[in-house]
Amino acid sequence: MTARVVAVASDTGHNFTKPVKETITLIEGEGVMGDAHCGVTVQHLSDKRKTPLAPNLRQVHLMHAELFDELAGQAITVSAGQMGENITTQGIDILNLPLGTILQFGDCLQTEGCAQIQITGLRSPCRKLNNLHPELLKAVVEKDKNGAIVKSGIMATILTGGTVSAGDIITVILPDGPPIPLKTL
Repeated sequence: MTARVVAVASDTGHNFTKPVKETITLIEGEGVMGDAHCGVTVQHLSDKRKTPLAPNLRQVHLMHAELFDELAGQAITVSAGQMGENITTQGIDILNLPLGTILQFGDCLQTEGCAQIQITGLRSPCRKLNNLHPELLKAVVEKDKNGAIVKSGIMATILTGGTVSAGDIITVILPDGPPIPLKTL
């Protein structure tokens, strides 16, 4: 299966759920144009209170559509944008990509360039997930002998700006050297 974008979403307010859009625009070094989390420094409200001048490593949030299918098997219905993600993907195991992986969106050969992001870590799940379903937080954080396995998406920064739309192909560029597993941000 070809990796692709299923949906894109953004919201000007710090609301948990983001409305699905036809297209979003990524701004290099800042985030999604018009999204409340766009900025050079941290924009996540709880992080901003603690370290307001820290770099924004959470410029764009990605979620894998395969999680929605997994959750449906547990009688939890979630759709694109509801868990606060900007880009919903399909056909790519985003949770197991190494730190520093670059994702390109669209056909870079057919356009003058394409949007590129660089993965910075796993999304730290929030208890607000339970507002969508009382068991959702528990469903996206599994425990095993090595600790917690977080399945609530990944975070990234914008390397090259551009537009991203549903249907765009995703190209994965792995970093050089030994893979470094993602940690929760």
